Amino acid sequence: MKAPSKGVIAEINITPLLDLAWVLLVIFILTTTALVQGIEVKLPETADHKEEVETEVATVSVDKAGRIFLNDEPIELAQLEEKLRLFKTANPSLPVILRADRSLVYDEVVKVLDAIKSVPVENLALATEVK
Repeated sequence: MKAPSKGVIAEINITPLLDLAWVLLVIFILTTTALVQGIEVKLPETADHKEEVETEVATVSVDKAGRIFLNDEPIELAQLEEKLRLFKTANPSLPVILRADRSLVYDEVVKVLDAIKSVPVENLALATEVK
């Protein structure tokens, strides 16, 4: 009687594929975090303050052209108050951060501040750069 013949065993070693997948994942994470910087605004400078900011915040940005953004989406000043009221209904203690370009006319920033305060927002912070 003959011994059964051993055929060719076809295997795929997936270890290099997993290594490649991890490298691609790391590259994806690094590039997406670099892209999510928000609206380009030159913030005014202040003394060094280290304060933790909650992760769930509403960010109001005003660029140097005077355009207003709420969480990186363009919005008109008239609709800003309505949107913030909706956010406040969902989360009454929601902090709001105002980021305004340093070259803006003071009056434009005050108009945005008035709209935010009319909601009313208890947790309001002004974003600045550290010297």
